[in-house]
Amino acid sequence: MTPTALGTVRHDWTLPEVMSVMTLPLMDLLYHAQRVHRENHEPNTVQMSTLLSIKTGACPEDCAYCPQSVRYDTGLEREELMEVAAVRERALRAREAGATRFCMGAAYRSPKSKELRVIAQMVREVSALGLETCATLGMLTPEQACELKDAGLDYYNHNLDTSPEFYGQIITTRTYQDRLDTLEAVRAADIKVCCGGILGMGESADDRARLLMTLANLPQHPESVPINQLVQVPGTPLDGAAPVDPLDFVRTIAAARLMMPRAHVRLSAGRQGMSDELQALCFLAGANSIFYGEKLLTTGNPDVDRDRSLLARLGLRPESSPGTRNEETAA
Repeated sequence: MTPTALGTVRHDWTLPEVMSVMTLPLMDLLYHAQRVHRENHEPNTVQMSTLLSIKTGACPEDCAYCPQSVRYDTGLEREELMEVAAVRERALRAREAGATRFCMGAAYRSPKSKELRVIAQMVREVSALGLETCATLGMLTPEQACELKDAGLDYYNHNLDTSPEFYGQIITTRTYQDRLDTLEAVRAADIKVCCGGILGMGESADDRARLLMTLANLPQHPESVPINQLVQVPGTPLDGAAPVDPLDFVRTIAAARLMMPRAHVRLSAGRQGMSDELQALCFLAGANSIFYGEKLLTTGNPDVDRDRSLLARLGLRPESSPGTRNEETAA
């Protein structure tokens, strides 16, 4: 593959091609990632999302990274589904702080019909505030996806987490195909897809390449690609896992930018433990979205003042309104 071909929208990546991208000399990789980023996105802007846990804990799944699993003793207190008015108030505060997208997360394997009706009303209320809406509720049926679409949901988050080959070492209670089926249901309902993965769970460089290959070879690229760094929580099986090399993290961000050029690549969970310099490298590598606020579901996140200070030092500004340049037509 020639460097000039990097950034072409395609859906037929091979593993050797992905590995060749991820192992480029770092300066070349960053150069091409920034070039492709500027070809597809407004430079020096960052899309700001806020994430709220609307139902916390007691999840029956066994995801090895997750403090919300009922299988692990992490000291997390269970909280029932929030009231619609309380969610609207939190969304209003997020908008006033500068967020343009409001994400609602619930610890479900899959939502029940009664719960989904309440969440649909939350979506309507948040949408009425002029915010983009996103939800992450576990697995969805096609009918459930359509119900959320009818309520005005803009995005649905459902991460693949890791490669198909490594997945079974992290989760056993739902299959990789279950995740792909939910993505298909979301697409069929004409909801935008937010889908990415987690680094630092003990996966290999090959697994990271295979994750990106799976995402980029979907029939349509996700509009948002969150790249998470594992947040280790005492009581979960992955507490004590060896941390990912910071430059390998940057390489993954850059490869995601080159392989899915029109997506927003989100520097997601784990930022609280990142230096300002590492975050700056990630923005240089093509990250152009962050979660904004003091908490991500149940784990910490840099506070608003720290993020404002960092963005100001880097000369970055919030994306003021939902973008139109990152929309990929099916190819």
